[in-house]
Amino acid sequence: MAEIVLGAMLFGTRIGEADSFALLDRFVERGGRWIDTANNYAFWLHPSGFGGQSEQVIGRWLAARPGMRERILLSTKAGAQPTDATRGLDAPEGLSPPVVRAALDASLRRLGVDHVDMYWAHIEDRSVALADTVGVFADLVAEGRARRLGASNTPAWRVERARGLAAARGVPGWSALQLRYTYVQPRPGAELAATSHRLVFPETLDYVRADPELALWAYSTLLNGGYGRADRPLEEAYEHPGTTRSLAALAEVARELGVTRNQVVLAWLLGGDPAICPIVGASTLDRLDEVMDAADLKLGPELRARLDAAR
Repeated sequence: MAEIVLGAMLFGTRIGEADSFALLDRFVERGGRWIDTANNYAFWLHPSGFGGQSEQVIGRWLAARPGMRERILLSTKAGAQPTDATRGLDAPEGLSPPVVRAALDASLRRLGVDHVDMYWAHIEDRSVALADTVGVFADLVAEGRARRLGASNTPAWRVERARGLAAARGVPGWSALQLRYTYVQPRPGAELAATSHRLVFPETLDYVRADPELALWAYSTLLNGGYGRADRPLEEAYEHPGTTRSLAALAEVARELGVTRNQVVLAWLLGGDPAICPIVGASTLDRLDEVMDAADLKLGPELRARLDAAR
């Protein structure tokens, strides 16, 4: 079942600890379960040039809330922590077995837990044999330190090849994809401002639709406020006639339902085929409530068809 995932990327950097705690508390109060972070969040905002701040805040929150670990599901990632503070993502740690194992050790220490519920390969690393990466991730499940495995920012063909290797060995493989996706789409081939982001394509949706054991999580679902804030215009890659049509249809549906455009986008993702888990960050409780209200919003066939036709 698709559900809203709380993106904790900015916790401990742009969002201070007290506000992070309040957001986490409200998320759980509203029925949320999945909290998504990564070992490199948010290196670009921290003076050290390295990440880990988000995991540390979540760990302190869990320590201050006895019994909370049993109520939530933790998702974190490895592979994109910088090895050189001056080079950032030009010098990522990668996905060799020793690095993946050490990265999880460090994440578990920061989080203060003995396992994560989803462990992701954050990026591709073609310098390492795919079989070696598949093997170490499977070993972490066998050891009980990761419950499920996922691949972020990885092409579908590489995911399928990795899953085939895991199946041939009879070991756990990647059962989730995490990619960038939302209602409006950039021009084909247009360069995104965040060059590390990898998009969902029609073939990705077809791949997930054909395999009920494969989940799709989407990030940048609300385009950094671009659907609802005049001071957050969409980036240049989205400037094309399709976006104009899509935004007009989105505004029309939101008016008819008496909800926000953000909520329509989230309901469109949650109720689609395939259903998609949207990862959403929030910096205020009001914004988080708006997001969580979308979980109860259902788009009927006529509204969904109208939205789809405008894309």
